[in-house]
Amino acid sequence: MEKQKNGVGRRKEAVTRVFLSKGEGKITVNGKDYKRYFPLVYLQNQVERPFKAADALGKFDAKITADGGGAKGQAEAAMLGIARVLLEINPDFRPALKAAGLLKRDPRSVERKKFGHKKARRSFQFSKR
Repeated sequence: MEKQKNGVGRRKEAVTRVFLSKGEGKITVNGKDYKRYFPLVYLQNQVERPFKAADALGKFDAKITADGGGAKGQAEAAMLGIARVLLEINPDFRPALKAAGLLKRDPRSVERKKFGHKKARRSFQFSKR
């Protein structure tokens, strides 16, 4: 393996760049430890999911730069980015990652606001008189 592999993960408005290298399992997001960057446990689990699925937890160091969106979008974008890089490093991880549903980009995003409406679908309150 080369010194470092990288990949991109996206979700809603969030974009993450993931850099993976051999190491002891240190994960940093924007220069902070991922447990400090994502204080909620379920978001930390999202970031760890690809490593657990590929049985590679503690074998790689991940340096992640996250931009845009919110905490959940960034965590899920990081999850996709890590899964993509793990696949690039070792194609044997594919069945495990695919079974866990980690190789598919989640296409759901916020629906745009329509004119004449308060939000995307919510209309203004109707007054008969």
